[in-house]
Amino acid sequence: MKVMLARLPSGMPARHRTGWVTFATHDRRTRLDGMTDLSALLSEAAKKSGLLWIDVPGDRAWPAWHVWLDGTAYVVTGPGEQTLPALPADVTVTFRSKDTWGRLVTVPAHASVVTADDPRWDDVSTALKASRLNAPAGDTVARWASEATVYALAPHGEALEGPGNYSEESGVAQPAPTSATTLTWRPWHVKGRPKWRRGTRR
Repeated sequence: MKVMLARLPSGMPARHRTGWVTFATHDRRTRLDGMTDLSALLSEAAKKSGLLWIDVPGDRAWPAWHVWLDGTAYVVTGPGEQTLPALPADVTVTFRSKDTWGRLVTVPAHASVVTADDPRWDDVSTALKASRLNAPAGDTVARWASEATVYALAPHGEALEGPGNYSEESGVAQPAPTSATTLTWRPWHVKGRPKWRRGTRR
């Protein structure tokens, strides 16, 4: 088994760049020198950027805004909120770099539903409400309790990708299916459109 060494990004605070990152190259899994370094990297990334991607097995990676509390990312979905599929228990989450806007670290995560009777509900719903932009009128938290679903995404285990060990694939995703189109009705012309109007919308 080959092992590569790489340092954390130079943009990270010095307290997070003290340890080397150790990558095992025989598979996609990576390990940091102690979970403290990985936790610090995740926390720094999640707090600086409110956007992450949730890769659902058999589906695609879904972008989602989130809040970060005590080592866990929380997202809300439902009527009037961002669109997310029903999340299985095991997903993959990618956090982005605030500096480059690209992927920073990808980790496996356990997804679970946070209901209104969950001890975490008050803290989580308050944090989500504070970060929710352009919320509809009314009691947002009460609406979430009755209509929406709040998920907790708790990272665990080893990182799948991270600084110094990214997949060589581009990561480009296919556009999501949609009924939207840019084609419009074109009028029919006897003998075709005049040459001077061809290629225009007139």
